[in-house]
Amino acid sequence: MSAEYHIVVCGSVVPDPLQTLAPMQGPTGPGLKNELMLPAVLDPFAAHSLYEAADLAKKNPGSKIWLVSLGNKMKLQQLMMTIAQKVSFELVALDGSASGFTDSFEVAEVLAGAIENIAGLDRSKLLLFGGCSSASRDAGVTLQMIGERLGLVNQFLAVDKLTSEDGGNLRILERIEGGEYQVSTCSGPPAVMGWATGNLPEPPNNPQVGMANMRTIMPALQKATASQVGAAGMTFEKVELPSQQRKTRIVKDTPVEEIAREIVAWIKG
Repeated sequence: MSAEYHIVVCGSVVPDPLQTLAPMQGPTGPGLKNELMLPAVLDPFAAHSLYEAADLAKKNPGSKIWLVSLGNKMKLQQLMMTIAQKVSFELVALDGSASGFTDSFEVAEVLAGAIENIAGLDRSKLLLFGGCSSASRDAGVTLQMIGERLGLVNQFLAVDKLTSEDGGNLRILERIEGGEYQVSTCSGPPAVMGWATGNLPEPPNNPQVGMANMRTIMPALQKATASQVGAAGMTFEKVELPSQQRKTRIVKDTPVEEIAREIVAWIKG
């Protein structure tokens, strides 16, 4: 017997990781050189969670998906032209900074407020999806703080697989050390799922899905509320790319303990 889920996916625009990103100090704080000119993509971790949400909704008729996205409104519009063709969803757009220099606490506050205002959202069916990390805000805590603000205490934060079982139970595989999985069972929603890479490929483009989505996406973008997020009270002395070092030495039959000691000594040095 299938269950109905109300799946809210948190994901935003990030600069295409194939581009060269050069940090710089601007008049309003740190940022990226020519940031508005850089090609944008949906955050890769959030994309995994969106595709997994679509698969779960497909297997459970009656389920709905919302994509809650904070970012520059023009960048969001460009992004939706491609994402809208892959998955059916309703967009909740917030016009604000998606910079990696924003504070996770402020971002979580804004996103949680937007989720609380979604019309027709049933908290008893809510599954909050998102990336376990981010290509821009790699603090790894934003999704947890959103869940806490929404009162979602069942949180799984390195998910690779989610299975809906008979009786409404959810079986979750989370990554742990050593390439192994922790297997958990949850009695059902509400819950938070922070996705790692999942196990689904990127869906193919479907123009019909895109046209159906754009009927609601464009009005959502026009109604996008301005959201002030930043890093109030924080100052950055400088921003720069980390220096690269590469020293390669090929050895054979060296014990693991000795290799570990050499690596630690090199880091300390």
